[in-house]
Amino acid sequence: MGKLRFEQFENVWDALADTPEEAANLTLRSDLMMMVEKIIKENGWTQAEAAKRCGVTQPRINDLLRGRISKFSIDALVNIASALGRRVTVKLEDAA
Repeated sequence: MGKLRFEQFENVWDALADTPEEAANLTLRSDLMMMVEKIIKENGWTQAEAAKRCGVTQPRINDLLRGRISKFSIDALVNIASALGRRVTVKLEDAA
């Protein structure tokens, strides 16, 4: 039996994604989803209220709150954030 090899990753998406590009996309989508979820929870909105404010359906908000990342593009999440009166900015950094 060989030695076990351990790898360390910056985040879970780096470990799960097949490419650095996919990991970056998943990381950004995940971050946006968590920020929108925080806004919804801080305001105490029901899913129906949040959906109305975001311009989407209640099942769509349910998907967001359940972390179903595969159902959301970056574009869709930027549109939701915009509907909530937020501006999304992206910062580029050198890769490690």
